[in-house]
Amino acid sequence: MLETSGRLLKLLSLLQARRDWPGGTLADRLGVSGRTVRRDVDRLRELGYPVQATKGPEGGYRLGAGADLPPLLFDAEQAVAVAVALQTATTSIDGIEEASLRALATVRQVMPARLRHRVDALQVTSVRQAADRPRVDAEVLLAVGGAVRAREVLRFDYKDAPRRCEPHHVVMWGGRWYLVAWDLDRQDWRTFRVDRLTPRTPNGPRFTPRELPAPDVSSYIAQRFASPEMPCTGTVILAAPAEAVAPWVRKTDLVEPLGDGRCRLTLSSWSWVGLAATTGMFDAELEIVGPPELREAALRLAQRYTRSSTPGDVEGSRR
Repeated sequence: MLETSGRLLKLLSLLQARRDWPGGTLADRLGVSGRTVRRDVDRLRELGYPVQATKGPEGGYRLGAGADLPPLLFDAEQAVAVAVALQTATTSIDGIEEASLRALATVRQVMPARLRHRVDALQVTSVRQAADRPRVDAEVLLAVGGAVRAREVLRFDYKDAPRRCEPHHVVMWGGRWYLVAWDLDRQDWRTFRVDRLTPRTPNGPRFTPRELPAPDVSSYIAQRFASPEMPCTGTVILAAPAEAVAPWVRKTDLVEPLGDGRCRLTLSSWSWVGLAATTGMFDAELEIVGPPELREAALRLAQRYTRSSTPGDVEGSRR
């Protein structure tokens, strides 16, 4: 029985790791026969996991979406990321405080001691933001995000006036949530503060997304909120969640959540070296997306820091 239970947990972990698994590959990974894999899949289904059979030369399985949320398995990094995100999510979204605390308690309770100590070392107190950084209602954010995903016309009241738009992206910029959309009444691109809109139901008809007047949403938002005093604009991907980065950037900077504890940061500065230095202030691994000037500035800055950290070189430069 213990062997079977352990194998079921391993099978569940494999099914969560990627979308499709050939039956033969699962059997090899578990060290059992294809018949045993089929029996284990049936056991998972009895426990409420929506395991679907896939067609193909070998046949296979995938973990689908069900009516209820079954128990999930997280690896160590995922568990810590979820716990940290639950502590910081309430700083910008209203209506999820109690649910976040209950979810955090659930995750923490089943953590190994070594992971629990890592999470407990980061005690975050959620403080309501200043008036210029209002929080958004969780239900409103879900409604807007749902319209974006479904590609349905969003009807809403904005500053007490009715509006209609084709929603394209939800972004966080300078601590605020914005909706990037094509305004059907004004026939132009607009950005709307999510905390200032009230969705109406039902949504309108489906639409075919238009092309943004920019290479991507980061570029569009950067242009929309461009500052003439900050001529250098670049983009990096940080190995840190958007909720942890957003409070530390300016209102003119754009933070986009990418999932898996990562985010895309687009920001501006008075020089390329200054921009490279700013991206390094976050204690996280980063990938420079561009432009080339930012990569060159980061290389120059890295060489400068290397020289300055070597006492002999510093003394030599003084002479």
